[in-house]
Amino acid sequence: MENGISKPMASEIAYPAASQGLRTAGIVLAGSALVAFCSHITLPLWFTPVPLTLQPFAVVLLGLLLRPRVAAATLGAYLVEGALGLPVFAPGIAFGAGMAHLLGPTGGYLMSYPAAAASIAYLWRRSGRGFSAALSSAAIGNVVILLCGFAWLAAWTHGSLRTAFALAVLPFLPGDALKVVAAAAIAKGLERVRRSR
Repeated sequence: MENGISKPMASEIAYPAASQGLRTAGIVLAGSALVAFCSHITLPLWFTPVPLTLQPFAVVLLGLLLRPRVAAATLGAYLVEGALGLPVFAPGIAFGAGMAHLLGPTGGYLMSYPAAAASIAYLWRRSGRGFSAALSSAAIGNVVILLCGFAWLAAWTHGSLRTAFALAVLPFLPGDALKVVAAAAIAKGLERVRRSR
């Protein structure tokens, strides 16, 4: 004790940091579980190897709800879980599980998730956190996902860019627009609830 003021013990400093780390780990695991759950809500399309899933919705929503580093870590954890063979990717796909799934025709979408979520989180926090900002940030992140999926599929199939675009981007634009709007509305609504407390 100096001048009547007691110094905090080392354990008193360490415990808040440890609890913050545990909280972040819990958020990462819960977020990756959300993406895994959404990946199992799927609709195969007969004309493309890419199915319709709710994965992009989960990625966009997490980007709006989490800080950039935590968003990237959450989606990175999701990819690691899938690479290790856990059943977190869309089921019923013929090109395998684990790393085989990551290297299959939808690998570009999957591998874009950490960067897309982090960029959404970064953009929304820098642009005022309004609904229109959430909408534009989510849309930009979704474009990143679609373009990475398109580029990967074009390389994977060795086909023309026009064909790859028709298979990897065009069928998903209407649904992704709805997912972006829904994610932005949910994120903005949750923020209003937090501020009202």
